[in-house]
Amino acid sequence: MTEFLNITEETLRANGAYWTAREIAQQPDAWQQVCKDIAANRTALDAWLDGVLAHEGLRIILTGAGTSAYVGKALAPHLSKTLSRRVEDISTTDIVANPDGWLLRDKPTLLISYARSGNSPESVGAYQLADQIVENCFHLVIVCNKDGELAKAAEQAKNSYCLLMPEATLDQSFAMTSSYTSMLVATLCVFTGCGTQLESASNVTEALLLHELDDIRALAGSGFKRIAYLGSGCLMGVATEAALKMLELSAGGVDCYAESPLGFRHGPKSMVDDTTAVVVLPSSHAYTRKYDNDLIDELRRDNQFKALRDLSELPAVQQTGLEDIWLGLPYIVFCQLLAFYTALAHGVTPDNPCPSGEVNRVVQGVAIYDFEG
Repeated sequence: MTEFLNITEETLRANGAYWTAREIAQQPDAWQQVCKDIAANRTALDAWLDGVLAHEGLRIILTGAGTSAYVGKALAPHLSKTLSRRVEDISTTDIVANPDGWLLRDKPTLLISYARSGNSPESVGAYQLADQIVENCFHLVIVCNKDGELAKAAEQAKNSYCLLMPEATLDQSFAMTSSYTSMLVATLCVFTGCGTQLESASNVTEALLLHELDDIRALAGSGFKRIAYLGSGCLMGVATEAALKMLELSAGGVDCYAESPLGFRHGPKSMVDDTTAVVVLPSSHAYTRKYDNDLIDELRRDNQFKALRDLSELPAVQQTGLEDIWLGLPYIVFCQLLAFYTALAHGVTPDNPCPSGEVNRVVQGVAIYDFEG
């Protein structure tokens, strides 16, 4: 009998959890397929991208909405350092609401757009506004749905390149899981290459999925009512996505917060009490790790929390040699699993945690207005 996350398919379907479980579990395989697909299209991709990157003073913006925005939030610090270029993360929701506050007419710009479906109004809205405002604009669209509006727009435009993710990453669940990590991996493969980091991250995640499920499920059932995810640099973006996953899959039943370990002391730490879980995503960088450890030690001295998890203590992630952006992959899978099991503990159906329709898999009801600036 088919199982995902140690739960039979029959039980998963009965609890409205089949797609979420399957899409979390498939991620290491999906990442490998992403890398193979990019390798197969490398010549055409590089020919297009090399011409774009040659523009003097090129501005690179990573954009998306919700989880898709947090792909860019995690990647921006790493790409800025690796490429020695200024790489910014600006959500489509910010661009659409205030386009001339974010887009510069006379600055050559590469807009990298992330989307699961590519049908959210802001996805196409931001794409079109960039073309309208920026005199010399280019688009790299990284999307999971070949039939979506964003993919179709990019495939028809000379200033755009559409990079499609494997079909399986078009998540059927409400919450984005494999779509998020696959788009992140795709960007790394495009700009920095995968090398041994992808192999190590995949192996660590497979070990996590094999050996840590019982502990994560126990944490999910421990009765916390609020949770804070803490990470620095790239891992701040991962922490932000982790908080959104918990909020979505618990249908708002858990209060969620994301911050850096240093920033947490500046007010947000007041949320910690005996109903609070704190999940720290420690850096692999020795300098940054000192600040992570200081906060962990402080929290342990205070001893006011419901639960504290230092993810660097997971056997699967120790001594891996992973850079932070790659370490974020097993970290976010841990957080996806925690959100999944929390949903089940709360009696929420993970595949559709809001069946009454106030929140939808593809955002509804957003009007995109003409911009006259």
